[in-house]
Amino acid sequence: MIDKMIDKMIDKMIDKETFKKIMACAPGPATIVTATGDDDRPQGLTVSAVCSVSLDPPLVLACLDLGSNTLKAVRSSGAFTVNYIASGREHVALDFAVKSDSKFDGHRWSAPVGVAGGPILDEHSAAFAVCRVEQLVDAGDHVIVVGAVVDGQASDDCHALAYARRAFFTAAGV
Repeated sequence: MIDKMIDKMIDKMIDKETFKKIMACAPGPATIVTATGDDDRPQGLTVSAVCSVSLDPPLVLACLDLGSNTLKAVRSSGAFTVNYIASGREHVALDFAVKSDSKFDGHRWSAPVGVAGGPILDEHSAAFAVCRVEQLVDAGDHVIVVGAVVDGQASDDCHALAYARRAFFTAAGV
């Protein structure tokens, strides 16, 4: 009896629109994951599916679309940076949320010093974590990229953006 119930649950999936509506209810960080590809061009995209995994060792994960140029750069370089976007920089998150070869135009960035990683969005990040790829896990139409944090920094005077229900906000004052 239980086996039949489990089989029915495995075969049934909700529709994409309902799933997106459910996921939109849960706030996530507004981040831009960056990497440098084989051609030395910076790549980046806005991602809300980012979280810490472990304190010892320090690990984070980011979920990247299979068709992403940034994922290709992460795979080839073996490194990436998670930029937590600062409050008031919603336009930057939107700039990196589209397919374009000019995402970095007009946005100052620097390379991590002494370690491999993606571009650091200097003026737009409340914090950043430079990561070495530890593991890649295929998951549907995305890849879960687990990274060991090898460098990073957090500002003491600004908050990072969060995103839910198709809107940006901060938890300042909470």
